[in-house]
Amino acid sequence: MNIKKILNVNKFYYLKGGSERYYFTQSELLSKNGFEVIPFAMKDSRNMDTPYARYFVSNIDYYTANYLEKLKYAWKIIYSREAYKKIDELIKVTEPDIAHLHLFQHQLSPSILFSLKKHKIPVVYTVHDLKPMCANYLMLNKNSVCEDCKQKKYYKCLCNSCVKNSRSGSLVNTLEMYIHNFWKVYEYIDVFITPSTFLRDKMIEFGFKKEKIVIIPHFLCYEKITPDYSPAGYILYFGRLSKEKGLYTLIKAMEVNSHITLKIAGEGALRKELEGYVRQRKLHNIEFIGFKEGTELANVIKNSAFVVCPSECYETFGFTILEAMAYGKPVIAANIGAYSELLENGKNGFLFPSGHYEDLAEKIDYLWSKPKLTIELGKYARKSLDGFHPKVHLQKLLKAYETCLSSKESSYSA
Repeated sequence: MNIKKILNVNKFYYLKGGSERYYFTQSELLSKNGFEVIPFAMKDSRNMDTPYARYFVSNIDYYTANYLEKLKYAWKIIYSREAYKKIDELIKVTEPDIAHLHLFQHQLSPSILFSLKKHKIPVVYTVHDLKPMCANYLMLNKNSVCEDCKQKKYYKCLCNSCVKNSRSGSLVNTLEMYIHNFWKVYEYIDVFITPSTFLRDKMIEFGFKKEKIVIIPHFLCYEKITPDYSPAGYILYFGRLSKEKGLYTLIKAMEVNSHITLKIAGEGALRKELEGYVRQRKLHNIEFIGFKEGTELANVIKNSAFVVCPSECYETFGFTILEAMAYGKPVIAANIGAYSELLENGKNGFLFPSGHYEDLAEKIDYLWSKPKLTIELGKYARKSLDGFHPKVHLQKLLKAYETCLSSKESSYSA
């Protein structure tokens, strides 16, 4: 394979969320196996150090911008001249063999694809969210699953005020979808990588060519993690505190199970509202412990009996589930999106109908009351990780690169 240099593109160059966690671990995996990884991202004071920072684009924060700044940024979402210029300079200096895209919409914009095409660089895109199909990334409208944008009816985003319940924000994203569709920007991508069958099938359902999509689940360096199978004195939720994560459903289930302690680790816009609800309902068995990472998070997971993932949106993967299983913890998860691909019901955890707190409450009580079963499921959970080993992931990734390279070469010779 004639690939030595990989241009790795993601709009954030600090650990912001699950997409960035994959982005950095993937970069490390490639570097350790002899590839030169060249980052391209947006400037930010929280960024990791890199000699390529001078090629990064100016920082854009749509959520804290004032009205005039938002007007100024609106066109950059659709086409960023700066991003085109900066990545063009970086390509000329580094001469990458392939480009691997992650999150690039908005702050970087698809303008970078025009530069990649100009330089005839093969492009792989790991799809982390639903943005190629949905104007608000989530296929969620007022906290319920929504597929109104199907058949390119992007105007539904404006009609429903899908973007943070804002007409102006929804208008910008609606225009973005129509313009990018008119420009056929996703046709500049040679290979799409999805981390789950669910996301692959959803893309095909929305009109993407199935022959251009390969499934490569994310990976976890779980060999570095020592599992702890002994059930402890609480159950755990860890992750972002936002409405689509199903936290109200979980709290209602814990109201039924007042004899069980739940610890909620994480931060998000919903934290104060959730804390207020818990106080109002006098739920003394629920504890908010804030954002945890590193050793602190490891200890919180290790000392739990099991983990709950009550999401109410289409999950494209489920890294939280992998982490829990690495520590030998079974998982109770909503049967939505890709979660069912990671859990074998009754073997390494349980699935429940998303949004149904009664069913969730029943499964929590059942597993809590059977510590021997918890240990048994935890051990099977750990064994379930064989398919998510870094070596397995690297093999599949390099095969995708080869496919991308050969498809690009054949298109040039045609």
